[in-house]
Amino acid sequence: MTTTLTQTEAAPKAGKAADPSPAVELSVTQAATEERTTPAPGLVRRVTGAVGSGLWKSAAVLAFLALWELGPTYLASPSTRVFLPPLHEVLVAWGRLFEAGTIQGHIAASLTRSVAGFGAALVAGVSLGLLIAWYGRLNSVLNPLLELFRNTAALALLPVFTLLLGIGEESKISIVAYAAFFPVLLNTIAGVKTVDPLLIRAARSLGLNSFRLFQKVILPSAVPTIFTGIRMAGTASILVLIAAEMVGAKAGLGYLIVNAQSSFLIPDMYAGILTVSLLGLGVNFLLVALERHFSRWRTAVGAAAS
Repeated sequence: MTTTLTQTEAAPKAGKAADPSPAVELSVTQAATEERTTPAPGLVRRVTGAVGSGLWKSAAVLAFLALWELGPTYLASPSTRVFLPPLHEVLVAWGRLFEAGTIQGHIAASLTRSVAGFGAALVAGVSLGLLIAWYGRLNSVLNPLLELFRNTAALALLPVFTLLLGIGEESKISIVAYAAFFPVLLNTIAGVKTVDPLLIRAARSLGLNSFRLFQKVILPSAVPTIFTGIRMAGTASILVLIAAEMVGAKAGLGYLIVNAQSSFLIPDMYAGILTVSLLGLGVNFLLVALERHFSRWRTAVGAAAS
């Protein structure tokens, strides 16, 4: 009887000792909450590494902007400062042009001409480049003529385009198309000629006709080289257009730059130059994104091979 009572009294005591107290439950809950809210060390390292890499890559640009801001104020003479204003004055002038809607109108005019000429050069350059690279006789006939015009600077022909087409939109779009045509053409030819012959033989052995061969083998293999020419053409189309707009234009970034210079609005002139640089940078980023989109199969093949 005594033994049974002792065991019965001991059982509740053991049960009470096993149950966690409210304080212990609260501490466990707080620890779990802190564990969920505290970022993982790996994530912190990745974010820190990305920020450090971004600062390192942009160090040269930041140094240039700092020199532009501080140099005219503390290093240049007052007479030089008139023709080289600090960065904040240029940004103020750009903001004033933006509020007035002036800079947007000039950007729209330049982009319209550039896109029209670049599009024409892209279609003509890729089409003719594929034909020349595929048909050897056509290459031997047209190559001397193409070499002649390729080595003729586009701006050297600007007076010719102006005399033949006038000072309107036709001459500016035509000079842009001429400048952008040859980078696309030459890189298309090089891209097709550098396709692995084993791939072509394998495709022919599988019974692919010429159209399917171009679609499945030639074009995918030549895309990176073609896009190199397209990026070069995009840059050339903007630069040549700016020079063309400085002659006989009433709108556009080139007109803004030369008009501000002749009116002695030096901050406005630098604002136009800065806009041209940012526009060219944006076009390059866009073309790089398109190249990655059309070259996704190479990334997939490389990942599968590794």
